Amino acid sequence: MVSANKKGVAVNQKSYRKPSLWHVIAQNKTLLLMCVPAIVFFFVFSYMPMPGAYIAFTNFQYNKGIWASPFVGMQNFKFLFQSGQLGLLLRNTILYNLAFIVLGNVLQLTFAILLNEVQSKRYKKVTQSMMFLPYFISDVLVSLLVYNLLNYDYGFISNLVRALGGEMPKVYQMAGAWPIIIVLVNLWKGTGYGTVVYFAAITGMDSSMLEAAQIDGANGFQRIRYIILPTLKPTVVILFLFAIGGILKGNFGLFYNLVGNNSMLFGTTDIIETYVYRSMMNSFNFSQSSAVGLFQSVVGFFIVIGANAFVKKLDSDYALF
Repeated sequence: MVSANKKGVAVNQKSYRKPSLWHVIAQNKTLLLMCVPAIVFFFVFSYMPMPGAYIAFTNFQYNKGIWASPFVGMQNFKFLFQSGQLGLLLRNTILYNLAFIVLGNVLQLTFAILLNEVQSKRYKKVTQSMMFLPYFISDVLVSLLVYNLLNYDYGFISNLVRALGGEMPKVYQMAGAWPIIIVLVNLWKGTGYGTVVYFAAITGMDSSMLEAAQIDGANGFQRIRYIILPTLKPTVVILFLFAIGGILKGNFGLFYNLVGNNSMLFGTTDIIETYVYRSMMNSFNFSQSSAVGLFQSVVGFFIVIGANAFVKKLDSDYALF
């Protein structure tokens, strides 16, 4: 039987058969085998623990376990909402994450493009390695470095300011200074990693486009504006969607190690994770802490769904699904 499609092209309906699932698996068995470690990893560490979220709805007791503990419904969720600190915690957590996402992506894109314009391959490799190194430094060591720089009594910057005849302010008593310090430290740690990701995307571009533009007389700024940035747009959108899903989750290690239990800084540095940790440090109430984590995950999920729908409405090619 022969029919015509919308464009008027003849299609033999009997000759075309949709390949079966096993046929597709057999054709792509090598690629599927390469994906097995990642599939196993996410199944074991992401999907198998999901039923444990039930602990957020129970009064967890060690001797009874998760499933036998008394069911208390939404009682554990009241802890955060009735604390009187939810507005402050949400403000700090969201604003910090927005600063990390926006400033981080701008810096990462900028450094990746600048690296791409460098002609020396050896310089590129050395620079990437040096920029990537802070990502692997422990938050404990980072906090020690910051403390030895900013400490009022014997910090390096304090001694330098005094040697120049000035007076070093007591930074660990100035809540207003710490948003800038925390953002700078986070950018210092994460910019190298993001730069490598974007630089890899740039090196994967079709070099013939850049060569053709150069032959046509395009200068460096024109090649960046009209070729490199549009090509990187899908990568930027995908990374943004991934990052915005964790907008309610702060970097506990960074914040806690930098600030610790310094109550004078809580007004501008306290995020959901640090507040919950201090509240549960002595009670070990796993149910309430699990309820907070579940609340963050559910809100983050809907934020990703909404952001993806918005991106899909603008341009469906850049949406995750």
